[in-house]
Amino acid sequence: MNIDVQLVESDSNSLSKQLIKFIYNTNQSNIPALGPLNSLDHVKELFVNSKYIICVKNKIDYIGFAVVMNNNSNYKSLNYQYFKRKYTNFLYVDRVAVVNKAQRMGVGSSIYNKLYELNSEVPVPICCEVNTIPLNQQSLDFHNKQKFKIIEEVKFGKKRVAMMVKY
Repeated sequence: MNIDVQLVESDSNSLSKQLIKFIYNTNQSNIPALGPLNSLDHVKELFVNSKYIICVKNKIDYIGFAVVMNNNSNYKSLNYQYFKRKYTNFLYVDRVAVVNKAQRMGVGSSIYNKLYELNSEVPVPICCEVNTIPLNQQSLDFHNKQKFKIIEEVKFGKKRVAMMVKY
């Protein structure tokens, strides 16, 4: 599959309407693996709080994305705040999604390879969480393959998540 991995930095104000709609729709179709977004404005709010969004396109359409925060974000997510208490300098993958037709075709790996490239000059821990209740086995398997380690499982209401880090 011929894909293009792009980086949209939060200080660029260049989040297109097409990308906002794609992120919203793809996110919503991946609930409960991902937390819901309330609106298109919620996507814009995530973008403002992010360090960058990594997006993947085939020749025609967007097919995947990741929202990445750093330690300077004002993001209020309990999961993000967990890592902020633990590390002074880090990257946090808030959410990653790939459209169904492109899953298991290397899109997620391409997103993470871009993240590793961006993190290579001054490496910091890369953090994320994966649902264990409800179980998101596909994401756990993916992150294990990417050499992320579970540092703790945390309960948030009815959910339980594995807090994962790659150094």
